[in-house]
Amino acid sequence: MKIWLITGASRGLGAEITRAALDKGDAVVATARSPRDITARFGEHERLFPVALDVADERQAQTAIQAAIERFGHIDVLVNNAGFGVLGAAEETSDAETRAVFDTNVFGVLRVLRAALPHFRARRSGHIINISSIGGFSGAAGYAVYAATKFALEGLSESLADEVAPLGIRVTIVEPGYFRTDFLSGGSLRPTAQQIADYADTVGKVRVMSSERNGRQPGDPALAAQAVVTIAHAEQPPLRLPLGLDAIARNRQKLADVAREMDVWQALGESTWFPEDRPAS
Repeated sequence: MKIWLITGASRGLGAEITRAALDKGDAVVATARSPRDITARFGEHERLFPVALDVADERQAQTAIQAAIERFGHIDVLVNNAGFGVLGAAEETSDAETRAVFDTNVFGVLRVLRAALPHFRARRSGHIINISSIGGFSGAAGYAVYAATKFALEGLSESLADEVAPLGIRVTIVEPGYFRTDFLSGGSLRPTAQQIADYADTVGKVRVMSSERNGRQPGDPALAAQAVVTIAHAEQPPLRLPLGLDAIARNRQKLADVAREMDVWQALGESTWFPEDRPAS
């Protein structure tokens, strides 16, 4: 039996992962701003421990980790899932809107990591699963700031993986595509207050598409959650796991585009070294 701590566990993918882990026979410390939301969704369960956690509060992060250890003795898997999005062009997104999404999606993860890593280091084991996005590998119009937070999370996760691998700790980045959760609703994906007419043909179309797609996303969140449980129990979990046909296709397309562009401009890039430091051809 593995012991999980999942942030943002009261709704969306976090709730589905909670359910899947419980169904697997694991124990879950399910965190949310209001633990009552956890109980309302799942009821009472001997392997479920609802805990209050607002990832914007460093002290709450420390308290949640300590409460989990006191209840179950240790933590095996940490899922950083809490987050939200902002929909709008980069120019349309205010400083306050930008800071709010970064504070949860990036700084919130860092707060929880700082609380959990001493425990993982002491045990020389643990698996950190950071929930990124299809937009964490390639950006798109309308999601500039949201993608920036997820790009930051992926850079953090890759570096963290190198730092903690010698300590027996694994890191996995999960990149969900469009799954049928409530993410596209106004509560999880917040539109910018400002909308500029010049972006009507780019960001404006994305706003319409997101509204039309809400409730019709092709991905099954229950199956996504089962995939996350699978990698948590794997002996050699991946560093990166795109979920959904859309995420896989978009990742492959970006890799091909980057390789093609690099071939075109490689000679110019190589020309910037001092001649004596260039390898002999």
